[in-house]
Amino acid sequence: MRRRKRIRQAGAAFVVLLLVAAGVHGEGNPPVTHIRIATGSQTAVYYAFGKALGQLVDDNLPDTDAEVLVTAASAENVDLVETRRAEIGFTQADILVTGGAPVDPRVRALGRVYEDLLHLVVPSDSPIEKLTDLRGRTVATGAPGSGTEITVGRLLDVADLDGPDAIRAQRWGLDQSAEALRDGQIDAFFFSGGLPVKAIEDLNNSLSIRIVDLGDWVVRMRDTYSKVYVRREVNDSVYDLPAVSTLAVPNFLVVPTDMPDDLAYELTRLLMERHEALARAHPAGERFDVRSAIGTMPVPLHPGAARYFRSVKP
Repeated sequence: MRRRKRIRQAGAAFVVLLLVAAGVHGEGNPPVTHIRIATGSQTAVYYAFGKALGQLVDDNLPDTDAEVLVTAASAENVDLVETRRAEIGFTQADILVTGGAPVDPRVRALGRVYEDLLHLVVPSDSPIEKLTDLRGRTVATGAPGSGTEITVGRLLDVADLDGPDAIRAQRWGLDQSAEALRDGQIDAFFFSGGLPVKAIEDLNNSLSIRIVDLGDWVVRMRDTYSKVYVRREVNDSVYDLPAVSTLAVPNFLVVPTDMPDDLAYELTRLLMERHEALARAHPAGERFDVRSAIGTMPVPLHPGAARYFRSVKP
């Protein structure tokens, strides 16, 4: 009899543990809302912004806690949001917008955050002076599931460098690419990120590097793939290197379309009213304001985000 009683007690305790793990609380204690934020490499902007946003959520939204996910970045982040394995994801706009294809109805935007600029990084003494000089070279083109890989794949296509014999591509992320360039394992690497990219700053302190100008390819990218691509400058003050032009793409913060309107409203409010936290996390956040944030088309704003922006419209 005692043994049966112990079994019943253990079973009851196990049920309680399951209820707690599932977020079921006693009367008067509302369930905790978990916000998973899909970011990117720990040395890139998405992660810095994601950490700052997670802290804002923890500090300001009652009964809500945030978890920051390290990912391959844009493409993986969109997949995580679409499949409900993340509630928020940072992504380049070109992952969501290609030519006249309709935007995936499963995702909506909270706002436009900043712009990613595509870097093509080589050693300073490299013979690579322009994009087409990559032919026959070993090049890191971005991690699987990253926005960099998508953008670079399109760029290599318009430059006729996407054939099997054009370049020796390594599908590596930022940190592995920077280390490989430093060690002489590759000739160049691409990375798309907000200025400045910390890993490229750090690399420039240990290896003399250059950034290759890509500005002449912007028009072809716009004509072939999407008008979201624009030409931007990497000024000499960013990395203490000669200024170059390159292609840039805006970044959106996306959520599931069926996220409750009130939650989307509160998240957008936090982003806008506490935007200085993003600026402290990374200099790219200094350009984040209401006027730029609403520019998410052709990706529609989530209704909750749209309600916030209407409430603060001058």
